Amino acid sequence: MKRNFWMLTLSIFVLSIMTGCQNDLPKPESKSKIIPFVQASTYKFDSNSELNQNSEEKPSLFVQYKTRGPNVMVECILSGISFRESDSSKEKLGKMVVWVDDRKFQEVSTAAFIVKGLTPGNHKVRLEVIDLNNRPYGLTKEFMVNIPK
Repeated sequence: MKRNFWMLTLSIFVLSIMTGCQNDLPKPESKSKIIPFVQASTYKFDSNSELNQNSEEKPSLFVQYKTRGPNVMVECILSGISFRESDSSKEKLGKMVVWVDDRKFQEVSTAAFIVKGLTPGNHKVRLEVIDLNNRPYGLTKEFMVNIPK
């Protein structure tokens, strides 16, 4: 009987300690911030997409370039106009005319190309997007490049 009494007393003591400590939980040292979720992409990939080539939105041209020796590597992102003549689903087909120092240098029908063999010095490069009948779309980009000696 004495043994059961001590076991009951010990159990009640341990239980009271455990229930009493729940109210004194430590608070975190730093405050957590709730950051609202912002949609990562605004592009919609459906038939009414901003990326749809048949959309009525104005075409746009973005250009990146890098010089390497006497050559200039050019990458273009062109929306609203296709360079593929075999793609009849696109309403607007085109090509790009490359001008160097106000002289026609070459015509290209790819989004990435290399302007080769420029002489050392500064050169003005202009890219103009035209349709297949050589009428301009009104998309041009100009930039200066420096070819080292």
